[in-house]
Amino acid sequence: MAKKPKLPILNLTPEQESEATLKIKRFMADRFELKLGSFEVAEILELFTTEVAPHYYNRAIFDTQTLLKERFESIESDLWSLEKP
Repeated sequence: MAKKPKLPILNLTPEQESEATLKIKRFMADRFELKLGSFEVAEILELFTTEVAPHYYNRAIFDTQTLLKERFESIESDLWSLEKP
């Protein structure tokens, strides 16, 4: 049975995808002296959006949860201090 392809967690606008493609092409050419075609760069971009981006996304969610938890605890503490005897 064929393996079901992963859906990207990150969806780019056509403009963002074009910009990312150009940046990847430029990086690979400048850093590794590799001249990649559009299909190769599209595969690299797909790899990042399906395999790498979820890790950054999940980390951002975790960091946001931590920050909000700390902030709500601070607000709760402030509210308790306003309580009348």
